Amino acid sequence: QVQLVESGGGSVQAGGSLRLSCTASGYTTGSYCMGWFRQAPAREREGVASICRDGGTNYAYSVNGRFTISQDNAKNALYLQMNSLQPEDTAIYSCAAGSVVPSLRITAYNYWGQGTQVTVSS
Repeated sequence: QVQLVESGGGSVQAGGSLRLSCTASGYTTGSYCMGWFRQAPAREREGVASICRDGGTNYAYSVNGRFTISQDNAKNALYLQMNSLQPEDTAIYSCAAGSVVPSLRITAYNYWGQGTQVTVSS
């Protein structure tokens, strides 16, 4: 059974940084592609970043240059380093696994974590 557990969320002021982690069990992080998604109140879930086993990445335009996705296959973990955070980055962030391409589309992924809250104040 695949389980994805996120951690590292919290509250920061605008301009601050956070590093999210996603620990996988029952799934090998280097096997296919993984991604980070977020959902703000009253908004659709959107793709933030993805990474595949060859190291290829894909970022949403809104976070490109501020967020960095990475994975540590030895620890079976996925990370999202978020810098220069803005209030519009406030959302529940979830990791996902099982895509065969570095997609930012929800339908590309088979497995999902419960999410971790990120709140950015101005």
